[in-house]
Amino acid sequence: MKTLLIVESPTKAKTLKGFLGKNYEVESSFGHVRDLPKSELGIDTEKDFEPSYIIPTKARKTVNALKKKAKEAETVILAADEDREGEAIAWHLATILDLKNPQRIVFHEITKPAIEEALKHPREIDMDRVDAQQARRILDRLVGYKLSPFLWKKVARRLSAGRVQSVTVRLVAEREQEIRDFKPQEYWSVEVLLEKENPPAGGKFAAFLNKKDGKTIDKLEIKSKKEADKIEKDLQEAEYRVEHVEKKEIKRNPLPPFTTSTLQQTASQRFYYPARMTMQIAQRLYETGLITYHRTDSLNLASSSIVDAKKYITSQYGEQYFSQRIFKAKTRGAQEAHEAIRPTNPAKTPDGIKDARQKKLYELIWSRFLASQMSQARFDATTIDIAAANYTFRANGQILKFAGFLKIYPTKFEETDLPELVEKDILDCKKLSSEQHFTQPPARYTEGSLIKALESYGVGRPSTYAPIISTIQDRNYIEKNEQKRFQMTEIGETVNNLLVEHFPKIVDIDFTAQMEDDLDKIAQGEKQWIPMMKEFYNPFEKNLEEKYKEVSKQEIAHEETDKKCPECSKPLLIRLGRYGKFYACSGFPKCKYTASLEENMLNIDCPKCKKGKVMPKRTKSRKTFYGCNQYPECDFALWDKPTGERCEKCSSLLVEKGKQTKCSNRECGLQKKKK
Repeated sequence: MKTLLIVESPTKAKTLKGFLGKNYEVESSFGHVRDLPKSELGIDTEKDFEPSYIIPTKARKTVNALKKKAKEAETVILAADEDREGEAIAWHLATILDLKNPQRIVFHEITKPAIEEALKHPREIDMDRVDAQQARRILDRLVGYKLSPFLWKKVARRLSAGRVQSVTVRLVAEREQEIRDFKPQEYWSVEVLLEKENPPAGGKFAAFLNKKDGKTIDKLEIKSKKEADKIEKDLQEAEYRVEHVEKKEIKRNPLPPFTTSTLQQTASQRFYYPARMTMQIAQRLYETGLITYHRTDSLNLASSSIVDAKKYITSQYGEQYFSQRIFKAKTRGAQEAHEAIRPTNPAKTPDGIKDARQKKLYELIWSRFLASQMSQARFDATTIDIAAANYTFRANGQILKFAGFLKIYPTKFEETDLPELVEKDILDCKKLSSEQHFTQPPARYTEGSLIKALESYGVGRPSTYAPIISTIQDRNYIEKNEQKRFQMTEIGETVNNLLVEHFPKIVDIDFTAQMEDDLDKIAQGEKQWIPMMKEFYNPFEKNLEEKYKEVSKQEIAHEETDKKCPECSKPLLIRLGRYGKFYACSGFPKCKYTASLEENMLNIDCPKCKKGKVMPKRTKSRKTFYGCNQYPECDFALWDKPTGERCEKCSSLLVEKGKQTKCSNRECGLQKKKK
């Protein structure tokens, strides 16, 4: 009789089959095999929040096959991932397959030694972790299924609220408000271009005003052109003399290996990968045995991995490039028993990977891990203070002396070479100038910086960042602008304002972070999940009942117009929907007439039907396209934004494409630079 080993992923199953002998049969559960029903709440709030799990339709075929194989096997081993989600999957499998003494194994990397070691140490299912996963799932279900219908009734259909997603939307909304409230401050900088007076000349270099009367000048201290002009006037006849020269070696340490959060942030910054894409690619790399488990907030490294890193670094670059380091996570609630994300074998270089995206992400993980065990980069830094009248200018320079970790993980730095100067050297002023500046508002969040904010506040956990950000984009609460930064949509602002006013605890950052801490305590056996649920749910339910009575839809969701419905002649209203404002008949539901607002139109006649106007639209996957407002009667559509101009060769619409304008007719092929 064979031993049945069950994992979640078919790709992982395929990889494991290559390691295990003929006595093992490896099968996949294809993820979760039980879940709460979609059509109802599925939680008995009167009976200690007892969940009613079902086997989803898509999982029934898999479950039946696993039941059959489990009966035939002598031993069944559950090898789901080592996080809470994986522990819950193992528990659900044990329940469905009616396993009396289920064996549970975990491994951090899919390599033969790791699997063999895990098989030697099977354990029981960790019910504390299962309880923590159940508590999170039930919490999210209660908030989503109780609060979302409130939004449907008071704002618009098909909206949703979520325990963590609503807090994330609030972060974006608050940043948007900071930008609106920001008032720029004017300030000036004063710069001088200097050169060594006596030949041989040491080269020209720039220095910036640093002190006045011996006191350091703050960045915003020179507030107007008048003040800057006075400084320039004071320096007209001044002698520029070297007052102080300081030379020292500056050392720069490598960054630690990746966690889930930092991998998502860096992939967003370097490759513009959405968090969900990063996790999908990382999943493939993990399942094929190239990297360790990619859902982690720990910076720990196995001692064997450091030995492997040393071997590779010293053989490729020399002994002077290796420097062992141990990192400790600073993230709130980090699971230190896990490892950071690293290659399973540093000798497997990125060159062997064919898939372009997998290669880029693997190279990032591979080089970051190796760099974390390499020597510091060393720079020769020079600071020169130059006295002139009662002012002091400062020039800073640095030259790379030893690359260290930068050899394999390059990061941005500037080399500035200053001439050889000593104290009391006299310098020639070649140019004295001042420049106006204005303080800038805080930047809108990118996907990477939003993940960093969630992590710093303790909201969500590594495995939740990607689905959270995808969900609030799917709901059209936030959207990316042309700079790939998040901004609020009108419906997003409406929903956020309502939740902040009427459900402040649900969108309170500290409250949500505290709940994450409580879930961690449940996973560690320090807290029971049912009392935690009661503590949250009872006041939440009471408040929800009150708000159904207090809040009216009319004050939130429509504006009156002087337009008439073309179908029934009743007044048209401007309603707020999931994708913004639109015209709707006040006779709804008897009359279901709707139309787009004129402000959404591009004022471009549809070239196909000649009746409609071209307007931006969205696909279900959030991609913007441009179609006729007479759809479905007219199916004209373009992916690129039309300019309104016509092609001089074929009369088709011209569209914007990067820095160029091109013809929308592919057969034409006309392209030209934007005006």
